[in-house]
Amino acid sequence: MLSKNLGQRWPGVHLALLSALLFGALTPLSKLLLGSLDPQLLAGVLYLGAGVGLAITQIARASFGASTREAPLRGADLPWLIAIVLFGGFLAPLALMLGLAQTDAASGALLLNLESVATLAIAWTLFRENVDRRLLLGAFAILAGAVLLSWNGGSVRLDRGALLIAGACLAWGLDNNLTRKLSSADPVQIAMIKGFAAGGANIGLALWRGAEPGSAGLMGAAALVGFLAIGVSLVAFILALRHLGAARTGAYFALAPFIGALLAVLLLHEPLTAKLVAAGLLMGAGLWLHLAERHAHEHTHEPLEHEHAHVHDAHHSHGHDEPMSEPHSHWHSHAPLTHAHPHYPDLHHRHRH
Repeated sequence: MLSKNLGQRWPGVHLALLSALLFGALTPLSKLLLGSLDPQLLAGVLYLGAGVGLAITQIARASFGASTREAPLRGADLPWLIAIVLFGGFLAPLALMLGLAQTDAASGALLLNLESVATLAIAWTLFRENVDRRLLLGAFAILAGAVLLSWNGGSVRLDRGALLIAGACLAWGLDNNLTRKLSSADPVQIAMIKGFAAGGANIGLALWRGAEPGSAGLMGAAALVGFLAIGVSLVAFILALRHLGAARTGAYFALAPFIGALLAVLLLHEPLTAKLVAAGLLMGAGLWLHLAERHAHEHTHEPLEHEHAHVHDAHHSHGHDEPMSEPHSHWHSHAPLTHAHPHYPDLHHRHRH
């Protein structure tokens, strides 16, 4: 049953876990760079490295004649794009930077786990994604593991810094849900624009504050980390949103703190503690609850017109005037359809319950 449920969501779960794996590597790798680079400048270089790396990838693909099969961003997408750059690329990192400057690191790490809660809550309440008991239990088990991982036994001070960090998590939760609105479009294009915008803003602010640039080697290393841990991670996250919706993708992404802690043990030779093992067990239980989820009922597809990469399946039975390879992307229409099968909040199953 588990393998069958997992197969139904291929490749959404795998993409969400890949995104968490890459983003989880950001923390231990950044620790190696923070001793030599200003924190805000490092944040900017990481995001700019994501944008530049993805741009180079696109240019290289085009030079070899590998055209993208993804739908391009269109004029109607501009308000959503501006919103995700504003909330996820500028306001959230800025609030986080200001908050960390005014509270202790342990409280900051603990509060950052609010992002997954914010993502799920916004998806459930504002965007009406289906969230059943199993999904809630799994999400809270993963969150409990993340909280345990970052808690040092002290108390969380709800000072101005803590409120700013909570605000950053809320902004990222909103960003994750708004990004779902664009998940049918080219994820590389979205991540590239976000990387350039967020990276340029943070670098500009850091230099305005008087931060000293690092050596070419350090800046290059930070840019490479940003390309993989932010750029490629964000592309995988957007693709996962396409298949799973915001609530489920955000829950899988909450595994990133555990992955980061595990990599810190392997790369930085930090001790393997009982807390890390307990957090892993909690997160493993949450992951199993999600993988074992099965959501099926009779549902109706309303008439729909959109564009995205697809293959011809039960939801794409239209014809073409000439032979086309799959997957391919073009503007197409969906006629009304009522049927029953296992499904998740992907591009074609965003109905209410």
